[in-house]
Amino acid sequence: MEGKLLSKELITKKEFSDMVRVASHRLEKNAKFVNSLNVFPVPDGDTGTNMSLTIQSGFKAVNESESENVGVLGKALAKGLLMGARGNSGVITSQIFRGFSKSIENKDSLTAMDLAKAFDDGVKTAYKAVMKPVEGTILTVARYGAEAAMKKVESTNDTIEILQAVVAGAKVGLEKTPSLLPVLKEVGVVDSGGQGLVFIYEGFLEGLSGQTSNDEEYVPDEKDMSEMVNASHHQTAQGQFNTDDIENGYCTEMMVELGDNPTSDEKFDNEKLRSYLDTIGDSLICVSDDEVIKVHVHTNYPYKVWEAGRKFGSLSKIKIDNMRLQHETIVEEDEPFENAEAPKEEVKQLDYAVIAVSSGEGLTKLFESLGVTNIISGGQTMNPSTNDIVDAINKSNAKRALVLPNNGNIIMAAKQAVDLVDIPVAIVATKTISQGMTAMLSFNPESDLEDNKENMEDSLDTVKSGQITQAIRDTEIDGLKITKGHYMGIVDGKILVDDADIIAGTEKMLDKMIDEDSEVITILVGKDGNTEDAQKVADYLDDKYADLETEIHQGDQPVYPYLISVE
Repeated sequence: MEGKLLSKELITKKEFSDMVRVASHRLEKNAKFVNSLNVFPVPDGDTGTNMSLTIQSGFKAVNESESENVGVLGKALAKGLLMGARGNSGVITSQIFRGFSKSIENKDSLTAMDLAKAFDDGVKTAYKAVMKPVEGTILTVARYGAEAAMKKVESTNDTIEILQAVVAGAKVGLEKTPSLLPVLKEVGVVDSGGQGLVFIYEGFLEGLSGQTSNDEEYVPDEKDMSEMVNASHHQTAQGQFNTDDIENGYCTEMMVELGDNPTSDEKFDNEKLRSYLDTIGDSLICVSDDEVIKVHVHTNYPYKVWEAGRKFGSLSKIKIDNMRLQHETIVEEDEPFENAEAPKEEVKQLDYAVIAVSSGEGLTKLFESLGVTNIISGGQTMNPSTNDIVDAINKSNAKRALVLPNNGNIIMAAKQAVDLVDIPVAIVATKTISQGMTAMLSFNPESDLEDNKENMEDSLDTVKSGQITQAIRDTEIDGLKITKGHYMGIVDGKILVDDADIIAGTEKMLDKMIDEDSEVITILVGKDGNTEDAQKVADYLDDKYADLETEIHQGDQPVYPYLISVE
């Protein structure tokens, strides 16, 4: 910012709307830069794109509100962010502003103290919402910004000075991320989600002050790109959310209608309930407002979760994944399907919808041949939002649904969708296209939702997923030197091969994937691959591994010339 900014003691509707509008614009302008901050030098749009689309959804909701009340606008912002949340960074951003909006819900306008406290409450909500909070991520950046605001408000009643403190504090937190997260320190870069949040906060400051900074859009040159190779926070953070780390066997969810037929006179205390649930499980999200409690926890004692909830009200929705105990699910019945233009034609309701995220005509056909009923277009180059997943579930016309994200960065958004629909839904935690196809081989339309989820996720251990793509910059990861323009072989998220020749690189990757238990190899040919080269790889496998069976299919997927599974 240039020059001294004017002071402003109150934030009204105009200022609040301007803050969100400019933040959306600023992040959109810098989305490519945030995308470039990526440990894996793959040409995919991740954190920047996801966060930009998330904040755009929030701005749209604010812009459509006719209320003059800032608290109402804050609620609209939180709802818009949640519905548009994409990827882990987008979901966490939505949780930050969920707490922010809750803090200001009764405010016609905001004072400096209101603003500082809202940022502080937002951070607390986000930390509570994340299953395993990890420092060195967007959470750290948000925390430093809030702490700076709370300190500054002790000496000023100027909201602009509060936002200046938030921006400065967030930048300090961003600079600290490499020292807090090993993968960032290894490459020597900052966290991408945290960088996205800094852009949002800078946009808030610009919108409130009316002054534009002189670095609105940062476009790194080739030297910058080689030195600032990222921080794949979305890769690192998403690992904290995967079920691979879960020790407790039952994914248990419930919604409690507060005050509706409680079984105890005990006053509800969210922190007390959360503390108790922490003792019987992990991967915990426990959030509440004046009307409902929502709980997600992985535990070996689902009935104890229900008992804890029933103390404070009635269980309007419960669900268990990966279970052996008898379960109960209470869901509101769907309205009968109606078509005003064709009243004589009755549309049959599906017993099961199986919804998969995929990109590529060939992959769509393969998934449909395996029993998938609905495809959400997206994946590595475009993560679908929570709202996209909700729409797919609602349009499936099914009694229950299974969702296969097929990308680790989509799993969290998919889980957010579960609470926003009226039918039972289970998320099968598939991180790759190969895992999605393997999971479908275990799908049984005669089994219940929980048994299918359990059996499908159990099958994921039998498949190794390989990806071939071209490096977009020079870097070094885990001791492996990667050269721009070379082909990388990525196995289950880890780069193992760098080779100038795509066929040689693919063969080297397969050598690392194949072991004595391997039986079947499937090669999916992408838009940038071709069947002739795939056949050369197959011939290599036939010569070296005579007992293995190799299949080649046209996938048409972007970014990756070849996707390969070894089972």
